Amino acid sequence: MRWILLLLSLVFGPAQAELSYALQPKQIADGVWLLEGSTDNFSPANGGNIVNTAFIVTADGVLVIDSGPSRAYGEAQRAAIATVTDKPVIALWLTHHHPDHVLGNQAYEDVSIAALAGTRQLLAEQGEAMAENMYRLVGDWMRGTEVVLPTATLEAGEVRVGDRVLSLLALSGHTGADLAIFDTRSGVLLAGDLLFYQRALTTPGTPSLDTWLADLDQLQALPWTLLVPGHGPVANNAAPFAQMRDYLGWLNGVLREGAAQGAEMNELIRAPIPERFAGISLTRYELIRSVSHLYPRYERGVMTRVDQ
Repeated sequence: MRWILLLLSLVFGPAQAELSYALQPKQIADGVWLLEGSTDNFSPANGGNIVNTAFIVTADGVLVIDSGPSRAYGEAQRAAIATVTDKPVIALWLTHHHPDHVLGNQAYEDVSIAALAGTRQLLAEQGEAMAENMYRLVGDWMRGTEVVLPTATLEAGEVRVGDRVLSLLALSGHTGADLAIFDTRSGVLLAGDLLFYQRALTTPGTPSLDTWLADLDQLQALPWTLLVPGHGPVANNAAPFAQMRDYLGWLNGVLREGAAQGAEMNELIRAPIPERFAGISLTRYELIRSVSHLYPRYERGVMTRVDQ
């Protein structure tokens, strides 16, 4: 199937020579660099570059956080790293298994690729389907992209990489296996997709919105000075946490009240978007997706079995 999708993209999509991620590293703290993606949805126009990835330059070499949505992105990411340091890349850490964060792994097969055990399992189970869907969504940008699984396992606790001490948190609110990374030297918190900012959050793998809210409490309690969300701009204040809690609370209320009233799914996807969320990217789109992902759970919670 994937070769058919790629063939169609070659016929109807832009020429390969036109495709360039043109990644521009931005230094956000001592030794910490950001490659910031847009807050748009996946499209052939952006090649899936809707994600924030990062790298930390240590005394021993470069630690990369997430590899992006395609093989071409991973290769562009390595080229971008080489523009700011001649130190070798020594490891890639993955925050979770979603395709925009891991399908650049092929560019790092020469180093350790590490993730939580649950992330590896989810990528093994879902990776091929996610990669095929990315071919449909962004076309020729995915040329040559294949799923590469992590080769090492990360666990919660402190890890020393060169001269940096990184605190790892193994959480679960977004996908069931979510890694957050706190750089104790700079105070930068790389929250992965546990934190969205100015972009509506995605919910297909969440265990529950309550679990996600509890994860936010753990993250906010850290002595961070700068927040790097998985999607959206960096922040030096707690505004991303406030926005996330507000949005999660609103979404939870829409679903809970709908279930209590016996509302149909198509009613909820047309629920009014509060004015305070009007400036957040993709709010209606993600509400529709969240209703389809989550509403059956809320309905089951209020239903009484007729055989008991």
